[in-house]
Amino acid sequence: MSDCFALTGARIFDGDNWHDNAALVVRDGLVEAIVPAGAIPSGVGHVETNGGLLVPGFVDLQVNGGGGVMLNDHPDVASIETICRAHAPFGTTALLPTLITDTPAITAAAIAAGAEAARQKLPGFLGLHMEGPHLSIARKGAHDPALIRPMTDQDQAALIAARQKLPVLLTTVAPESVTPARVSALTEARVVVSLGHSDTGYADASSFAEAGASVVTHLFNAMSQIGNREPGLVGAAIDIGTLSAGLIADGIHVHPASIKIALDAKQGPARIFLVTDAMATIGTDMNSFTLNGRTIYRKDGSLRLADGTLAGADLDMISAVRFIHRVVGVELSEALRMASLYPAQAVGQSHRLGRFANGTAADIVALSDALDIRHVWIDGQRVFEAG
Repeated sequence: MSDCFALTGARIFDGDNWHDNAALVVRDGLVEAIVPAGAIPSGVGHVETNGGLLVPGFVDLQVNGGGGVMLNDHPDVASIETICRAHAPFGTTALLPTLITDTPAITAAAIAAGAEAARQKLPGFLGLHMEGPHLSIARKGAHDPALIRPMTDQDQAALIAARQKLPVLLTTVAPESVTPARVSALTEARVVVSLGHSDTGYADASSFAEAGASVVTHLFNAMSQIGNREPGLVGAAIDIGTLSAGLIADGIHVHPASIKIALDAKQGPARIFLVTDAMATIGTDMNSFTLNGRTIYRKDGSLRLADGTLAGADLDMISAVRFIHRVVGVELSEALRMASLYPAQAVGQSHRLGRFANGTAADIVALSDALDIRHVWIDGQRVFEAG
């Protein structure tokens, strides 16, 4: 394909508005413009999409694995590449491979692999999400409690150093294991701090938001819930306008009514956005895999430890979009923003991801009217075409 082309024949969603009878012009891996279908610049090749929709590529901030691999088990560049490739057919064009609580050695290896993936500019690689080990054992979920521990000066310094080598670094911490001063130091170094796996109350969550925490990890799951006298971390995520929140929309992790209540009540400007919390199963037919030496079983659309504890999700991003739109009843354009623009905003990347405007990345998903994936482009290169 030429370095300059125009996608035609589809409705175009730019992240804010829909465009009919228009063309999306791509040049050198970037969006150049959305123009009337009859005003495509001369010399620009036409690529006919035969109807459907063109939307910004999805941005997933919590991806533990895919294509049969987990970042924890294989913290190397090859695994990061496999994970990115596994999620592209489901519309995800930028993602954060996520390391679940592990040993210092595995953590260091994952950071080194992420730095090398960034250097190589692997398609789809946005940075890393370090989910733990500085969490609350009381809300450990599937994290190994033997590996959960408070943050030390050395841990803080390692995260700050890692941020200098990565486009984006997001870390999930619990107030029980980290001080507000550490959060301030991390955010001043441009590390995105998320609160999660925590039994914290509203007041402490608020103080951590004031210290710079700006995200909440998988809303409703592995955290203190809303009560009549204590709003908990769920209440803080919904009520505090500076906190964005990831949401696993698979109908298993959170009831649709709870999702709707949260969306209706959420105070802005920060937003609730979609994450998959995907594991190694995405893009495969495998029925089980291991994490930290424990077997996780795939059954009936969920992933669980032997004791029934949910362990990530068997979810891809286009399925999350369909669920939030068809089951929860979110209007399509808003569902698409939840998968693209809002997560990009949460990690400071909306200047280039989650929308179509002059100079943004040509990360594009072509959908059928039934919301099936037809084609996916990353940086203007087609990485998936439905058979």
